[in-house]
Amino acid sequence: MSELEFNTPTLVRTSTADLYDAHVLKNYARAPLTLVRGLGTQVWDDEGKSYLDFTSGLAVSALGHCHPHWVEAVRRQAGELVHTSNLFRNPNQAELARRLVGYAGPGRVFFCNSGAEANETLLKLARLHGVRRSGGEEGKCYKVITAGMAFHGRTFGGMSATPQEKIQKNFRPLVPGFVHGELNNLQSFADLVDEGTAAIFVETIQGEGGINPCTPEFLTGLRRLCDRHNLLLLLDEVQCGICRTGRFFAFEHAGIRPDAIGMAKGLGGGFPIGAVWVGERSADLFQPGSHGTTFGGTPLACAAALAVLDVIERERLLEHVQSDGLVWFQALLRLAADNPAHIRCLRGHGFMLGLQMAGDPAPYVAALRENGLLVPAAGGNFVRLLPPLTATAAELARSVEIIRAVLASKG
Repeated sequence: MSELEFNTPTLVRTSTADLYDAHVLKNYARAPLTLVRGLGTQVWDDEGKSYLDFTSGLAVSALGHCHPHWVEAVRRQAGELVHTSNLFRNPNQAELARRLVGYAGPGRVFFCNSGAEANETLLKLARLHGVRRSGGEEGKCYKVITAGMAFHGRTFGGMSATPQEKIQKNFRPLVPGFVHGELNNLQSFADLVDEGTAAIFVETIQGEGGINPCTPEFLTGLRRLCDRHNLLLLLDEVQCGICRTGRFFAFEHAGIRPDAIGMAKGLGGGFPIGAVWVGERSADLFQPGSHGTTFGGTPLACAAALAVLDVIERERLLEHVQSDGLVWFQALLRLAADNPAHIRCLRGHGFMLGLQMAGDPAPYVAALRENGLLVPAAGGNFVRLLPPLTATAAELARSVEIIRAVLASKG
């Protein structure tokens, strides 16, 4: 057999499902659904069926699918300059940093590729602050207090900060230095503070662990606790940030300002990007060589994020999420009141809501999918509702009617 004959593959038409089964790691329990096209809030599968997409790629597709301004910005940048590395400046990164500082306050921004990377940056910031707090001595002050049922990613630092057995199982020993308080119980956090503590790190609204918002009183208390003990207050806004709650950052509802913010997901509108804002008093902790990334902040990724900010501002999406989100929330409250056998409570803000079901949410998620509504589950028996920020009042109302029909079919 010749070399050419040996290396020529046999062309066989194989389904996407078969290819996944044969070649992709089985670390996801995927739905039996192959998506091939999207436009706005709609997606279509490979059999032509359309769905209302209220997963938004797990809060990533902030503008829905294929928003024309976003598509044109990415297309144009792809034809000009895609990647340079961070050995050089690029205009898009500079402009995106300027605009994020405008939302977050005086400080500086680091760009990476994902929420997990953003959270790793926050954890490294905590270690650097601990060294400063202990007068330059390493290994003396590095403890980070997180909340029960948190989710901060699947890197070793993120897993160690995530007190969930399903995340940590089989990966021990983990990174040392993490202790966990009870969300919205300020005293449980205060009791854990000692001379070895460097930071408090919480999600403003827990997503994967169930839709669990920090109360304004709790966040205000954490801010005071950190100020009293010279700790950093680090907020994970990877899922709840970028306008999803009707404020650009979810912590704005409490009227506080953290020392650093991790963000990702909706920032790129579907293109991978993560970012960390660090306030002025701690921004000098990172110096050349202390942290880095190959792909973070490329011209293409930053062009995608700038397009997201453009649309948020031009289409007044913050106001849209506030006003139409309130109407939607009230409609879901009525739905919950009408179905106490199925729904225990409704929680969340804006376009990040969760229905706590009376039992396993998986059958509800599957039934909603069959009826044309895509939603993800979360911890605590929650069905999450994460529509694109561009979802119309009519689409929000349609989601409620689909849920109502599914609940009625279950008796």
